[in-house]
Amino acid sequence: MSGLHERLLAAHERDDREALITLYTLAADHSNDLVERSFFLTHAFVFALEAGDARADHLRARLHEMGRI
Repeated sequence: MSGLHERLLAAHERDDREALITLYTLAADHSNDLVERSFFLTHAFVFALEAGDARADHLRARLHEMGRI
């Protein structure tokens, strides 16, 4: 996951919200740990909300299914 970590850091440096939503979602998809997956999905969800991105609804639904919302 270090390559993904580097991509996340670069997206933060650029303040690239589109990339942050995508990369945090990807990180969640690759995690087997519930807490870690929740962390990544929450970040993707918040960035999607801030950006007015249509993926926010799907991310919220995923968090809800996990019992996190």
